[in-house]
Amino acid sequence: MVKKSEQLERGIVASRRDFRPPAGGVVDYAICMLAPDGRVINWNKGAERITGYPAKAILGKHFSVFYPAEDRASGVPAKALQMARKEKHSAAEGWCLREDGSQFYAAVVIDPIHEKRKLVGYVMVIRDIAERHQARADLEASESQFRLLVSNVTDYALYMLTPAGIVANWNAGGERIKGYSPGEIIGQSFARFYTPADQAAGKPARALKIAQETGHYEEEGWRVRKDGSFFWASVVIDPIRDSDGSLVGFAKITRDISERRDAQQRLEQVQHQLAESQKMDALGQLTGGVAHDFNNLLMIISGNLHRIKREVTSERGRLALGAIETASERAASLTRQLLTFARRQSVNPQIINVADRIAAVREVLTSALGGAIKLNMEIRADLWPIFVDPTEFETALINLVVNARDAMAGGGKLTIEARNVPEAAQVVVSVTDTGEGIPDDVMNRVFDPFFTTKPVGKGTGLGLSQVHGFAHQADGRVEITSALGKGTTVSIYLPRGTAPAQRTATGHRAPGSATILLIEDNPAVADASTGLLEQLGYTVRWASNAEAALSEIDANGIDVVFSDIVMPGRIDGLKLARTIRDRKPELPILLTTGYSESARDVRSDFPVLRKPYHIHDLSRELAKLTGHGVDSATSGPSADASGEFDAIARDVAARPKAKARS
Repeated sequence: MVKKSEQLERGIVASRRDFRPPAGGVVDYAICMLAPDGRVINWNKGAERITGYPAKAILGKHFSVFYPAEDRASGVPAKALQMARKEKHSAAEGWCLREDGSQFYAAVVIDPIHEKRKLVGYVMVIRDIAERHQARADLEASESQFRLLVSNVTDYALYMLTPAGIVANWNAGGERIKGYSPGEIIGQSFARFYTPADQAAGKPARALKIAQETGHYEEEGWRVRKDGSFFWASVVIDPIRDSDGSLVGFAKITRDISERRDAQQRLEQVQHQLAESQKMDALGQLTGGVAHDFNNLLMIISGNLHRIKREVTSERGRLALGAIETASERAASLTRQLLTFARRQSVNPQIINVADRIAAVREVLTSALGGAIKLNMEIRADLWPIFVDPTEFETALINLVVNARDAMAGGGKLTIEARNVPEAAQVVVSVTDTGEGIPDDVMNRVFDPFFTTKPVGKGTGLGLSQVHGFAHQADGRVEITSALGKGTTVSIYLPRGTAPAQRTATGHRAPGSATILLIEDNPAVADASTGLLEQLGYTVRWASNAEAALSEIDANGIDVVFSDIVMPGRIDGLKLARTIRDRKPELPILLTTGYSESARDVRSDFPVLRKPYHIHDLSRELAKLTGHGVDSATSGPSADASGEFDAIARDVAARPKAKARS
């Protein structure tokens, strides 16, 4: 036994000698040797630095002093040696004690030492990994917080996909936005979030491919919830790769931006409306700037035509005058349509019966359509009256019918429908054709002035513009629906008529030699108007301004006042008319204008005759005021619309007859 003990002691001494050179100077690790029973028999500088024990204080002590009391009580040191002997290696991480009692987190490795197959001791290596442990703890805490954050985010659907597009995890936002619980969606393909059309087109797979190849995929589009409803989503997909660059999956973020899209669309609509308003204002400024002078020129032309007609007897001369008259009517119509589109047309709103007005123009409409197009009327018997300018209403109806006719080159069916809309207190008048329909790229421009798809010379591009302007100026609206190859419906919604009380005729009658005071600052226009009035049998006295007109009225002998609205000086025609009414309420007053902002304030106080007017227009209005003649306002097209009807009639006569559909 003594001999064996000596041999062991010599082995330990030899091991110490072999151990000191490589381990003695290491300071980052505590490297020591343990006897088979666990006593410390060697100690290096690193061990002294890390544990605080100098060699003299630790040599001969059991290595269990490095373990906390609870570890010693549970036999951790003995188990470590046992594992080292059995497994040839023992490694663990845990808390260790320094000499001063403080703790540090360490990685402990124990390996057995054998000589000639006999255990002679252990090598124990201790490393202070407190910083690494803290970093790992911080990382785990951060990851935990991140997972907690992601799982509780409700505004975004945040989840992972496998490389094949299978949902690997799910957060609260995904459940809120898409309606799936984690158990319902994890393990399923993310393709189910796409619309059937997108799935059929291979969009989900293409999105993953783009993300994989470019490193990022982003789009907005329709997505589908669990209940089948659609929502507008912002989608971002990023690939996830390991340290070797291999694809391990995708991170996907989905946000429901339906409200933002709706708000953006509303903003775009407002911007479009603003642009339309600015466009109409600019057009109105331009049109209004030239309309007055232009219509005065036309008044001179049309007024003098009546004089010349009585003197020209040759056929060629009459044809030439007819051409001039047609051109004049066309020019006046274009100006009216532009003013109506820009909502600057002076209007004379009246309570009108829709059914009566449509019936009055039916014969002309039938002639305009020709034999290849069947006209169908669906006018309800209980229609409410409407408060609109009858001329503008008839012109709008004509424009709709002409447009519908031109859309049915091969014939078809045109339906005019009128009915009440009780929920909106409106009357809707619709014109429906069975024509070719309107393409989507044209639909947004149909109401633009001068826009037309007709051949050059076949359309002005102002027909639907007039309809649009008329409806809005009457506090209504226009709606248009169309399907290619099936036809188009244009509907005008107009408020139910509630008119202010109108002044009635005083019973003042102009005798056959009645005297009319004509107030007009333009001598050429005054001369043309005088000629028309004299042809009607009136005596005319002319005044060029308001002051002169008041002097004439004070001198008496005036039976009717016929005044232009636009006049030089501080008093225009409207102010003059109101002054005359205050002085002589019984005196009939008729106003006229080519265009004036003031005319928009006339309302129903005074009748307004638009320039250029014809002799029958003038006769009709004077008859209404004086009580002479028959008021034919409800027996046919209004006077101001007659030029438009005449133009349509001539256009129909010039067109070759279309063949009816078989």
